[in-house]
Amino acid sequence: MALMTGLFIGSAVAADNGAQRVNDYLSGLNSLQAKFEQYTFNADRTQMLEARGTLYLQRPGRFRWEYETPNKQVIIADGKRVYLHDLDLKQVSHQSQAKALRGTPALLLASNDPIEQHFTARPIESTDGRDWVELIPRDRETDVVRIELGFGKDTLDSLIMEDSFGQETRLNFSGAQRNASLKPDLFKIDQRAVVDFLQVD
Repeated sequence: MALMTGLFIGSAVAADNGAQRVNDYLSGLNSLQAKFEQYTFNADRTQMLEARGTLYLQRPGRFRWEYETPNKQVIIADGKRVYLHDLDLKQVSHQSQAKALRGTPALLLASNDPIEQHFTARPIESTDGRDWVELIPRDRETDVVRIELGFGKDTLDSLIMEDSFGQETRLNFSGAQRNASLKPDLFKIDQRAVVDFLQVD
C-alpha cells in the first residue's frame, strides 16, 4: 500500500532553499481538496496506468484519495491506520499509518513535522516555468527513492515519484481549494459497503 498516495510562495525563495519552499506552502494549511490525474510508468517509461479522482486532506494525519477511474477505489488515513477500499470487491486491507506512509508524499501532507525531519530537499532547474524541488527520503526502509514537486504561482500542481523498482508515478492537480470545510465522514470507512477486512500488520 505504498502511497503516492495545490498539495503543497516566490521563485527567489525556491532558488535558495527547497525545504523552505515546501514548508512555506504547508504553513497554515489545515485542509485541502483537489482533483488529480495520475499516470504510472514502468522502468522503461512505458505507460502502465492512467487514473483520475479527488484528494481530500485534513491535517494533521487524515486524508482520502478517491479514485473514480479506471476502478473505484478509496485510500483513507484516519490518523492511526491507512485503509485501501476496493469498492467493486467490497474489500478493505489496512495497516499502520506510520508504516504505510514511510518516505511517501502522503507523509509530507499528513504530518506537521518540518520537511527536513523526513526528507533531504534541494531546488532543481526548471524547464517549464514551475519551481521544482527534489526530495530524498531519509527513511531507508521505504520503496520511494525520489520525489519531485512542481509549484505554479501559488500552489503545487505537479508531483513525480520514483520507486526502487524504477517505476515512476506522475500526479497533476487542479481546482485546489485550500482550507475548505470537509466532512469528518470523508475519513472513515463505510463498513456497510465492506464484506472482507484484511489486516496487513
